[in-house]
Amino acid sequence: MKILVLNGPNINFLGIREKGIYGADSYDCLCGMIREKAEADGDQVDIFQSNSEGALIDRLQQAYYDKTEGIVFNPGAYTHYSYALRDAIASVQIPVIEVHISNVHKREEFRHTSVTAPVCRGQIVGLGLQGYLLAMDALKK
Repeated sequence: MKILVLNGPNINFLGIREKGIYGADSYDCLCGMIREKAEADGDQVDIFQSNSEGALIDRLQQAYYDKTEGIVFNPGAYTHYSYALRDAIASVQIPVIEVHISNVHKREEFRHTSVTAPVCRGQIVGLGLQGYLLAMDALKK
């Protein structure tokens, strides 16, 4: 399966920012876990991170053209207000699993609403970096 793992703002600062919430593992560690799983499962994986909303939309649209079969997406803070990302997800017609490292429902009130989740196949929250691996499995089911 051809999978895109897409990460939004500040995910590149894993292991640096708010370790009590996001853990001590680095972004490189996350990428290594994802690549290792893809290799073990015989999948092709592309990992992309940007702090820019437009770059994330461009990569989502590119996924349509490069025949990506499934997307694991952590939109970061854009989850809560980016209707542009929501529309991009809906337009590509590729199954998307939204992932959040922390349990957003146990955090600040503004994090409880996802404008992107309604156009995703599912959402995994609060399972740490393992959520990405579970999302990769979910795309195959």
